[in-house]
Amino acid sequence: MVRGKTQMRRIENATSRQVTFSKRRNGLLKKAFELSVLCDAEIALIIFSPRGKLYQFSNSSMQDTIERYRRHLKDNPTNKKPTEENMEQLNSETADMVKKIEFLETSKRKLLGEGIASCTIEELQQIEQLLERSVSNVRDRKNQVFKERIEKLREREKALVAENAMLYEKRWLEPFRVSNDRRESMAEEDGGPVSEVETELFIGPPETRRVKRFPPRN
Repeated sequence: MVRGKTQMRRIENATSRQVTFSKRRNGLLKKAFELSVLCDAEIALIIFSPRGKLYQFSNSSMQDTIERYRRHLKDNPTNKKPTEENMEQLNSETADMVKKIEFLETSKRKLLGEGIASCTIEELQQIEQLLERSVSNVRDRKNQVFKERIEKLREREKALVAENAMLYEKRWLEPFRVSNDRRESMAEEDGGPVSEVETELFIGPPETRRVKRFPPRN
């Protein structure tokens, strides 16, 4: 199957053109950095925006790389211009990338419910299946987050219960200790320990009742 070549042309809308420039520029700079790290290649990348703003990347000295490039051209004059075969290959790769980007953008719009009026039943079913899988993944993640949050709340609850029990025990013992202190204080004010409090017991009829005093407890 022979793929038809897509002719590239300038984006007419200024906003879309600026957005595309920013995305492609960042992607190009990222690829240059990755290539320099992964392959230990010497790279110098220079980009001028439509408004003349400079963007550049170099994993070494930019000036040294440019001088090296000039010496290479001087030593190899036949390499000044790319061959027709290389240009054709580059154009083909560029066309493929443009198609992939357009396909991804179209798919994204369809998933958002835009531009589906011309979709066939099969395409709508595929979109529906993709959305169902996406919703299922989102729900699974949501349930996992809820589960983790519940576990944290349970751990917090255990800590609060333990802390509350400790505070309750401390509050229960404190009045008991205060009561003992107060009784000891009252006994000291009366002139003796609590065990020396006099207890009277009347025995017999009123006429002959006698008072029996119990000795203090030791």
